[in-house]
Amino acid sequence: MELLSLMGVLAGALGLTAVARRFNLSAPLLVVVAALAVSFIPGVPRLQLEPELVLTLVLPPLLYSTARESSFAQFKAAARPIIGLGVVLVVVTALVVGFVVHLLLPDLPLASAFVLGAVVSPPDAVTAAAIGRRQRLPRRLMTVLTGESLVNDAAALTLYKIGLAAVLGATGSLGHGFLVFVVAAVLGIGVGLAAGMLVAFIRRRLDDPLMESVFGIIVPFAVYVTAEHLHPFSHDFSGSGVLAVVAAGLYLGDRSLYAGPATRVQDSSIWASFDVLLEALVFALMGLQLPFVLESANANARGNGELFFGAMVVLVVAIAVRIPYVFLNAYLPQALRMFGRERDRPPARNLLVLSWAGMRGVVTLAAAAGVPLVTNTGQPFPGRDEIQLFAFVVAIGTVLVQGLTLPVLIRKLGVHDKDDAERDAEEEMAARETAMHAALERLDELTPELIEKLGIPRERAERLGNRLRALVETRYRGAVAAISLSAEERESSPHAAFVQARRELLLVQRETMLAQRAEGKLDDEVLRKVLRELDLEELALSDTLTARLS
Repeated sequence: MELLSLMGVLAGALGLTAVARRFNLSAPLLVVVAALAVSFIPGVPRLQLEPELVLTLVLPPLLYSTARESSFAQFKAAARPIIGLGVVLVVVTALVVGFVVHLLLPDLPLASAFVLGAVVSPPDAVTAAAIGRRQRLPRRLMTVLTGESLVNDAAALTLYKIGLAAVLGATGSLGHGFLVFVVAAVLGIGVGLAAGMLVAFIRRRLDDPLMESVFGIIVPFAVYVTAEHLHPFSHDFSGSGVLAVVAAGLYLGDRSLYAGPATRVQDSSIWASFDVLLEALVFALMGLQLPFVLESANANARGNGELFFGAMVVLVVAIAVRIPYVFLNAYLPQALRMFGRERDRPPARNLLVLSWAGMRGVVTLAAAAGVPLVTNTGQPFPGRDEIQLFAFVVAIGTVLVQGLTLPVLIRKLGVHDKDDAERDAEEEMAARETAMHAALERLDELTPELIEKLGIPRERAERLGNRLRALVETRYRGAVAAISLSAEERESSPHAAFVQARRELLLVQRETMLAQRAEGKLDDEVLRKVLRELDLEELALSDTLTARLS
């Protein structure tokens, strides 16, 4: 029954995602709001968030997909703000929230309050990145947002484990906690890089796009589990599965630039599908946790008023801590270096957007749900109900409050990628021109080779060379038109007319093939082969002008 319910949740979440994409809405927000509403309906099957399911089967592929699509060069260039937000801010948030909770609930042990701080400290950039892409945020801002999401889960989960150990009785010194974090980072990155190199080595020798993609699919799960179960010194120390996945994803994403075209196209489609599927599921499950949270609150010895007041204070603190820190993280290092250079300082409006993009996500809820029921002494875990309630309020509250207002803030401040677009156009134009000249130079060398090595008559070789030259120049002119012309000019350009005419011809061929199959004149196997060729040719028409018109 639970599996059937899960399939129903997934189907509903995907349907809402399709609606959101159709009308250019935020899919995570729509799914969360709908799930919250559904959770109030009597008789609806209840699905509790399973921490192991999220941390082992959902989080790794989402992180890996994001890392694959990230630029290692851009990640490296933005390493300082990424580490500042993904590690230092996580620690600061955990400490501040922990002390605030301890002040609000003095009878709650400080270690339990620190566990709660670790739980609510890592922002989930899924929502922020989706909004940022739709609002066309500058590339460096997107790099920092994405990079932060790749790092902060590892820092938060490590702090979470240290806090749990303190509550459960395995208390260690501050130095011990720091050593746990260092070992987790070193082992995690080492496992990820080693796995990435091994998989890249295997994939280079397979020369089989299907098997190459299959090997890629198992990478995030394999490296996560391996790193998490690697205990070199004692059970206290293990690798960070999150950092292992991120390292493997960054490495293999960089190596994919040199993979075969079929593998690269296939991988992109596979991981894009994974992203849509898993994001829809996790945001639906987030909203459906409301009944469990309310039950815990009702069963708690504290009054509901006190609990919900405390939860709202923690929500405000979790949001507020990020705002000044983002500005300090950007400006303080330059101030200490004799104020730096003005052009090196990010605009204040960019930092304001970054400071408001602190939505929490499923990792917060999964970590809260993973708090054990009892300690090592058999006593109930102190503050478990409070941790789950506060985590839910922070996660849902930030998604709704910040997620709904972030697009408005971006538009009001005028933060967009205009400069990036202009620079990209210049770089693309120069690169395409260089590539065209290189191709034409090679073509001049190729014509004599066709005559000498293959014995093709000169006239035929020259005709073939002219056709290839026309193809290269036509594609270059189409790319130039796509870059330099306005949308109206592109729609009426000769290249647009050529693309439309070519598509009409492909459509006629496809319909004719299907008609022959319906008449029993064409076998399905032959039909699929021909349709694949026509499909690839039509997709190739969309990579320049039409991609920009869509």
